[in-house]
Amino acid sequence: MSGLTPYAPTSALETGFPILEVSQLGEQESWRKEINRPLYHIHKWWATRLGSVFRAITLAALSPPGKGMWDDFYQTHNLKGKIVLDPFMGSGTTLGESLKLGAKVVGCDINPVSTFLVRQALTPVSETALRSAFEDLEAEIAPQIRRYYQTRDPETGSLIPVLYAFWVKVLDTPCGKEVPLFARYVFAQDAYPKKKPRAQIVCPECWAIFQDRYDATKVVCTGCGNHFNPQQGPASGQSLTTCEGKTYKIKSLLPVSAPPRHRLYALMALRPDGSKIYVPASEEDHSLFTEAAERLKTEDIPLPTFPVRPGHNTDQARGYNYYAWRDFFNDRQLLCLGLLLKAIMRLEDRAIREQLLCLFSSTLEFNNLFCSFKGEGTGAVRHMFSNHILKPERTPLENSIWGSNRSSGTFTSLFESRLLRAKRYLLEPFELRLENDLLGARAGTSKVIASAPISPALSESWRDLEEIDGSAALILNGNSASLPIPDRSIDAVITDPPYFDFVHYSELSDFFFAWLAPALKATYPWFQREDSSAKGEVQDKDPQAFAKHLSYVFAESRRVLKDDGVLAFSFHHSRPEGWAAIYCALAHAGLSVVAAHPVHAELRAASPKSAAKDPISLDAILVCRKRTGIEPKPYCQEEVIGRTSVLGQTLRAGGLQLSRADQFVIAASQALIAAGHESLAFEDIEKRLASILAETSVAEPEILAAAE
Repeated sequence: MSGLTPYAPTSALETGFPILEVSQLGEQESWRKEINRPLYHIHKWWATRLGSVFRAITLAALSPPGKGMWDDFYQTHNLKGKIVLDPFMGSGTTLGESLKLGAKVVGCDINPVSTFLVRQALTPVSETALRSAFEDLEAEIAPQIRRYYQTRDPETGSLIPVLYAFWVKVLDTPCGKEVPLFARYVFAQDAYPKKKPRAQIVCPECWAIFQDRYDATKVVCTGCGNHFNPQQGPASGQSLTTCEGKTYKIKSLLPVSAPPRHRLYALMALRPDGSKIYVPASEEDHSLFTEAAERLKTEDIPLPTFPVRPGHNTDQARGYNYYAWRDFFNDRQLLCLGLLLKAIMRLEDRAIREQLLCLFSSTLEFNNLFCSFKGEGTGAVRHMFSNHILKPERTPLENSIWGSNRSSGTFTSLFESRLLRAKRYLLEPFELRLENDLLGARAGTSKVIASAPISPALSESWRDLEEIDGSAALILNGNSASLPIPDRSIDAVITDPPYFDFVHYSELSDFFFAWLAPALKATYPWFQREDSSAKGEVQDKDPQAFAKHLSYVFAESRRVLKDDGVLAFSFHHSRPEGWAAIYCALAHAGLSVVAAHPVHAELRAASPKSAAKDPISLDAILVCRKRTGIEPKPYCQEEVIGRTSVLGQTLRAGGLQLSRADQFVIAASQALIAAGHESLAFEDIEKRLASILAETSVAEPEILAAAE
């Protein structure tokens, strides 16, 4: 056809990808992401992608065909002169992996919390200086916090530190009876109860606590002799039932304009010999909490003042009358967190102060009324974002904030496990390597050093980035639909865009923003807002509106991308409209999908993924080029299904389990290649993808049989 040119790949990412090797490695990394890639887990962010996967993507995207594949994965690279852009940088995975390969990076995010945490993650800071500042804080403020987290040992009468305090929401019935929202009276058990069946039970009559089996159905309270079934509490689903047999809707009993009250009933404490004990909350324990609440009224400390705005991820909390971020904490938590934040803000060194402020913000995730107890034998605190909505916790777990080396999710434990581990990773970034024994069976992993230390100069402008003769990062806050970058100046755009109907990041990040903004607004103008949202956010529950906003960012990425560069991003979705939105966004931006590679993206057991009937564990890596008059190929659905079958068999043969939804992810991504140069309306591409979904669902048993 006249005027059309044959498509010619310019990067290794367009010609192939080691999907099996990368998926196997990614699956291993996903078990402990915060340990295997600590740099991207210095602070909470959502949908953090796997570093090993993005290393492979970046290496292939910046290498010519025939290079940059699996044989080169563990080599040390110096891609000096290359510049990578991530317009949705999130936790900074693309930036970190690109810097390790020797490229310069530009990252932008519309969310101020993202911008702040990525700056802190990529800033090299002396561990000695951090420890010195931590020790100063410990001397100044830790005794005041520990003062409020102690109880008496029932055997010796001496004061011992409290690790965790157990609370329950209580409501008043119309007849004046106070009812605790226990689903069951077993409040603490081992993470593997069949191996260790001992559990802690609270009596509904006298509130004594005693031990029995986790699955016991008939127990006798050792305090008052009450006979009851500990598996049957008053709360079940959205209702509660009193001991008289009356049933009420829980929401009908909520206070008019405030969250429900809470009752403290038990504590886990630490004895000098290192053993942990459970004790019932005594009058002295209640008095200590009251003392903290009274002090809170008189202290001049920085506390959140922002409201909780209505939204997809916040409405459930608001439904329980959590209308202000301050309400997410009890008075003791507010006092101790405020004292700690005030002490951090007095630190003179800005770099050290901001690192510890980032740590403080990270600590909030594990120290609020939306946390719960995971069980013994594991990290005890289930953080507030274990669900992607802000789900009110009926039996909250109060952490001890400053903590010790025997606690989890505290300022002390996260200082060691998150902050220092991330700083050490900057000095010695490593890759995981899967090891096999002599018979070829999996025999664990080893760490391989395949990168120079990560030590970028943080640029303030594009000109600064260009002039630096070494590692450099330009980290921006703003709408990526308008970037301060010249035309055709970026070698590769590599990103992970938000999903249109799942996690609305800014609604959740407001939780951190409410504490960070007052502390940082004088330093960073992007914290001078009412919340962490901004005009131009891509997320939208309407798929066509999502496609429109995403197309603006893709069009801007196309503008700054060199003509021979690739735009690659990860995506998955279980429904046709999600993929139709991606197709339309790319088409409107003048981009075409030229390759698609399915890879492992997420631990299948991860919450809330494990709650899904047909969970998705794969991402499709969509590789795009500018539409430049390339001759289109006729669409063939049989060819799409055939490629889907081959790719699925490759992954299954390597030991990966694929769901029907995973199979659709593969098929939909292959369909976008086939539709790469067409100009289809949203409804037309959605119908085509729906047909593919139906065909892959029917074909699944045959595909499974073929793989076996």
